[in-house]
Amino acid sequence: MTRVRASLIAAARGLYLAIATLAGSITLFVLSVVSIALIVIGVGVFTTPPLLTAVRKWADLRRAQAGAWSGVQIPTPYRPFPPDLRRGITGIVERNSLLLKDPATWRDLQWLLVDMTAGFVTVIFAPALVLYPVYGYVLALGVWEPIVNAGGGDWYGFVHVTSQSTANMAALLGTSIGVVALFAPPHILRGHFLLARTLLAPTTSMRERELARRVDRLTETRHDAVDSSAAELRRIERDLHDGAQARLVAMGMDLGTIEAMIEKNPAKAKEMIAKARQNSGEALTELRDLVRGIHPPVLAERGLGDAVKALALRLPVETEVDVELAGRADEPVESAAYFAVSEALTNTIKHAGADRVWVDIHHTDGHLRIAVTDNGKGGASVGAGSGLSGIERRLGTFDGVLAVSSPAGGPTMVTMEIPCELS
Repeated sequence: MTRVRASLIAAARGLYLAIATLAGSITLFVLSVVSIALIVIGVGVFTTPPLLTAVRKWADLRRAQAGAWSGVQIPTPYRPFPPDLRRGITGIVERNSLLLKDPATWRDLQWLLVDMTAGFVTVIFAPALVLYPVYGYVLALGVWEPIVNAGGGDWYGFVHVTSQSTANMAALLGTSIGVVALFAPPHILRGHFLLARTLLAPTTSMRERELARRVDRLTETRHDAVDSSAAELRRIERDLHDGAQARLVAMGMDLGTIEAMIEKNPAKAKEMIAKARQNSGEALTELRDLVRGIHPPVLAERGLGDAVKALALRLPVETEVDVELAGRADEPVESAAYFAVSEALTNTIKHAGADRVWVDIHHTDGHLRIAVTDNGKGGASVGAGSGLSGIERRLGTFDGVLAVSSPAGGPTMVTMEIPCELS
C-alpha cells in the first residue's frame, strides 16, 4: 500500500512538473532571451535583472523540489552580489552586468531549454504510466465498439483494437503497464531531477572559482587580522606605558624616597607608603583590565558560554543569554567569538537605544552560530568604519560570516557563524 501511495504521489508531482515546465520554463526562457537581445538598445538593461532574478527563483524552486521529493541535492552556484551595490540607474546597470557575467546565469538558461524539451518528455511518463492503463480498461468495457463503428478501430499501445478480444488484450496490456506504474514513477521523477542537476549544480570550474574566491577572501581577512593584531599590540603597549608602567615607576620612586627619609621623617614616610600602596592597587587593577581585554580568564577557564554570561552581567540593560554547546571550540575560535559578541553588545549599548538584549549561542552542522538581538530603534548596517564591519573582518579570519537584520524601528538581529568543531 505504501508503494502504491508513493507511486501515486510521484505521478501527481510529475503531472505538476510537466504543466509547470510548459508554462513556466517556456515563458521565462522566451522572455529572458528577448530581454537580453534588447540590451543593445537599452531597454533590456532594465528588464533583464528582474527576469534573470525570476529565473533564479524558478531554478531554486526546482532545487528545493529535487531535495524534498527525490533526495537529489542540487547546490546553488550563484556568485553573491557585493554588499555595496549602488542604487538607482547605476545600480541597475551594475546588477545587470554582474548577472550576465555569472556563468550560472547562462547555465540556468540552458536548463530552461532542456527542461521544456527533454525534461518535459522525461517527467510526463510518471503520470502517463498511472493514467494510461485506465484507458485500456475503458476499451475493454465496450467503448471499443462505437470507436470501431465510427472509424475502423483504435490503437492501444501496439494493440489494434477492432473487437472485444483485442479490447481484452488492451486491458491485459494496461494491467502490465499498471504493474510497472507501481514501481516506476518515483524513479522517473528522480531521473528528471538528475537531468536538472547536470545544469543547475555548480560545475568543477565553478567550484574552483568559488574556492579561489574564498582563498582571496581569507587572504584579505588574514591581512586584516595581521593589521588588527599590530594595532592591538600597539594599544597594549600604550596602555602599559601610560597606565600600569607609569604607576609602577612612580611607586619605585616613592619607595626610594621612603627609604631615604624613613628614619628622619617617619610620619611623612608612612604617608608615602600609603600612597605607594594605593598606586600598587591601581596598577594591579589596570593590569587585570588589560589582561581581560587580551583574553578574559573566565573564557580560558570556563569557555565561551560562561564568558558571555559574565559579560552580560556587566551590561546596563537586561540581557538574556541562551547557550547550547556540547563542548568547547578551539581557543582562537572562542576568543574571536567572544570579542565579536562583546563588540556587538557594545554597539547595542552605544547606538541601539535598547532596554533588552538576547544572546543565543549554539552549535549545529559543524558551525558555531551566535545571534545578538535587541529591541532598539534599528537602522544598523555593515559599512566602512562601523563596529559591525570590524566584527565581519574578525570573523572572516576564520571563514566566518556576519548577517545583519535591522529594519527602521527595530528589532536588530546580528547573526554570526563560524565553521568549527567542538571538543
